[in-house]
Amino acid sequence: MRPMPFETFIRFSLCSMALIGSLLFGMPTSNASDGGLIHIQTPSGITIYAEIADTPLKRSVGLMYRDHLKKDHGMLFFFSQPQAWSFWMKNTKIALDLIWLDAKKRVTHIERNVPICTKTDDSCPQYRPNSDDAMYVLEIAGGTVDGYKIEKGTKLLFGQP
Repeated sequence: MRPMPFETFIRFSLCSMALIGSLLFGMPTSNASDGGLIHIQTPSGITIYAEIADTPLKRSVGLMYRDHLKKDHGMLFFFSQPQAWSFWMKNTKIALDLIWLDAKKRVTHIERNVPICTKTDDSCPQYRPNSDDAMYVLEIAGGTVDGYKIEKGTKLLFGQP
């Protein structure tokens, strides 16, 4: 058995770190074509490029610890059953618009410009829809939902991961 060349070792190490990062921090592993992002079409014709949060770990980390989110990017949370899913902003460093969608991908509730929470305990406010159950929740940069013409009843277009 001969030793691994240094260049191969570096490539292997970088791939391993990316995989570990995706498992620990909820960052999707990338597809060659689109970086693992799902494309969401808004009524105004804007495409939002969303990371996918479809596992308990990815959903629990969400967009925590991020310093910036591009205006046309976000995170789409997939759930296996409809429920009035609660969200909070603990460890989230950027304001967000939160959009709950039903199984038909219609908006059922919106929380606009949800502020960051700097509390170190678990007392950050929770945000949840008034009554309707959601299968998906989309997080985008705070203050962008109105410019995309997204409102209650709006249907967003996207596929499954």
